[in-house]
Amino acid sequence: MDSGGYLALFSTRDAHHAAATEAADLIARHQWRTFTTNFVIAEAHALFLARLGHDPATELVRQFETSSTTIIRVGTADEQRARQIVYAYTDKNFSLADATSFSVMERFRIGAALTADRNFAQYGFQMLGVEQHS
Repeated sequence: MDSGGYLALFSTRDAHHAAATEAADLIARHQWRTFTTNFVIAEAHALFLARLGHDPATELVRQFETSSTTIIRVGTADEQRARQIVYAYTDKNFSLADATSFSVMERFRIGAALTADRNFAQYGFQMLGVEQHS
């Protein structure tokens, strides 16, 4: 789960809301486990603050207290791998936060993310939560 995916799920005004809701329903139907990182939660909180305000940002953080989503702590090795990714992909604008997600996804062999961020697809992951156009 990526910060943009959380925003798309929460905000009915988000361009990807319908697709993200559909992806979340798919996840629930198949009873897939969901994962995020402590970095993504911090990034999502900042995103919610900027776009939706204090109350929705605080509610997002509160939801993780009871959520079934597994929160993976980004470790030193993940940070090192993320820097390698940023340095290696000079033709991409991968943020360090996204690169830590890539590192964690590689480590746990997670192949898909609920996200609206096309950088995940550029790196080779399947994107859930965006409408796929043929």
